[in-house]
Parts: sequence; C-alpha cells; structure tokens
Amino acid sequence: MKKLLNDPNNCADELVDGLVEAYNGEVVKVGARSLARVDIPANKVALLVGGGSGHEPIYHGLVGRNLADGATCGDIFAAPPPDIVLDATKAVNRGNGVLYLYGNYAGDVLNFDMGAELAQDEGIEVRTVLIWDDVASAGPDQKDQRRGIAGLVPIVKLAGAASQVATSLDELERLTLKARDNTRSVGVALAPGSIPATGEPTFDLADDEIGIGMGIHGEKGVRNDKMMSADDLTAEMLSLIFADDLELNSGDEIIFFLNSLGSTTMMELMICMRKAREILDARGIKTYDIIMGPLVTCQEMAGISFSVTKLDDELKKLWDMPCESFCYSKMEG
Repeated sequence: MKKLLNDPNNCADELVDGLVEAYNGEVVKVGARSLARVDIPANKVALLVGGGSGHEPIYHGLVGRNLADGATCGDIFAAPPPDIVLDATKAVNRGNGVLYLYGNYAGDVLNFDMGAELAQDEGIEVRTVLIWDDVASAGPDQKDQRRGIAGLVPIVKLAGAASQVATSLDELERLTLKARDNTRSVGVALAPGSIPATGEPTFDLADDEIGIGMGIHGEKGVRNDKMMSADDLTAEMLSLIFADDLELNSGDEIIFFLNSLGSTTMMELMICMRKAREILDARGIKTYDIIMGPLVTCQEMAGISFSVTKLDDELKKLWDMPCESFCYSKMEG
C-alpha cells in the first residue's frame, strides 16, 4: 500500500506531533507520546482516554472542550506503554481523581493497569471503565470479553460531558458506566487495512466476501459472508444489535453512529442510512441524533460499523452539551 511516510517505525511519534499542531494551541504534547488540554480547570475530575495509534482521528482527536482532558498514544495498533500512561495521568490530574476510559483489549488493560499503579504510587486516585460495545465478539453473558470498537465515540462524548458536571470520581464513573452499558456496535470489513511498517494487509478477504464482526486493530471478522447489497447488509448489522440485550422498544431514543473504517465513502454511508431509517422507523425507534463519518478508522480498511446508544433523560442532558475537538464537535443545541 502506498503511504506518505518518512520512517515507518516513527509513524506514531510523527502523527502525534502533527496532531498537536492541528489543535493549534489547544493541547500540549506531554512526555514521549501523550497530549493534554491546556485549560483543564482546577479540581476537575479528569477524563483520560487512549489506545493504539492508527485509528485516527480517535482516540487522540477526542481531547477538547467538554470531551477528554488528555490522551495517551501507543504505537500503530499497539497499547501505550505504562510510562506514557503515567505521563498523561500526571498531566491531566487536578487533585480530584482521573478516570481511564479505553477499549477492552488485553494489551491496553495490562498497560493501563500498570500505569494506574504507578499513578497511585504518586497519590493519584484512578478508576477505569472499559469499553466493550462489540456485540459480535462475545455473547451478552460475556460482555467483559467483548472488544471496544466505534461505540467509543458516543461513550467518550457522554463521559466528557459528565466530567464537566461530576463533583467526584464516583459520579463520573457511574455516568460513564451508564453510557458504556447503553451502547452496542457491530462492524464489517469489505477489504483489510495495512500496517505501515510492513505495508501488508492485516488479513485476507476474498473479493466476493465481507467479514462480519471485525475489530479495529485489523482483526478479521468472526465470520465471512458473501458480499451483499447495502440494504441487506444494513438489515443484517442492525439485526445483530437488536438481538442483543439492550432492549430497544418503540418510543426509545438513540444516538445512531455510522462509521467508515477508512476508505468507505460518505456516499456508501448515506445509502446505508436510508435503509437504517426505514428499519428504525418500523420499530418505532427515534434517532435523537446521528453521527456519520470516518471517525474510528483502521488505516485504509474498507468497511463500516454501526453504533447505537440508548438514551434516557440523564444521558440526553449530557449529549446536549456542546463539545469541540479535532475528531468530533457538537454545536450549541
């Protein structure tokens, strides 16, 4: 795959430098590969997100007004090391605790847990909420085995808003858990992405196949199906979400997020949106808001994911709060 690179082994460091410049003074680089807002209020309960690079604009593009206070960055598709997690934790800490929010992957869990131990040795209280929204990766009775995929966008948005109003780490953890537990996602791949250091695809997929239930680190789907139309694929993806235990009923309100994994176009997302609207309307499910675009990517992977977040009055108030970052912004209501 042709890519505009210098040394492929320096991708993560160079993209972070570029991202800091793109924020144009709103964030600062911290340590080797972390970033933090420049205007975190005193005594704020801090929100720290992070994970591997290569999924831009998330996670590191979700630092900003009423969103995350900082982000810690790993190498391409790799967890950030504990020392980098510690750097970011110290940078965002304002004396009222730090909540870690990231995807449920073994390497991330190990390294963030080690970072939390280092932070606690320095007197910083840390809590963790793992994102596990991928319904294809494990059953409802094994949610702690599920991967975190594109549902991180609405979850981080809600958690970021919650961090503005929460007066304690307990309260921020409660609200973030509610956002996490009300979110379900599923993704499909039409073609693999690649790792910059090798240029090789992350998995093989025949031209007439699609991978159902792929991960955002280049993992292949949990099963392969034959290529199908946009309408049929939209129905299949929503059926997987409806079959889970979120209990979506007529009259419920949701955030609906249609995500491109990198090379899938807005045209394709909009074609899927028209069918999704038909299916949601038939069930009486109301879309409180819609997000659409390439926000949780896997390099140049072709594919899409759907995420559904079920709202209640408390979450709607958090969603309505305006926010601004490199990745996602929401204007005043």
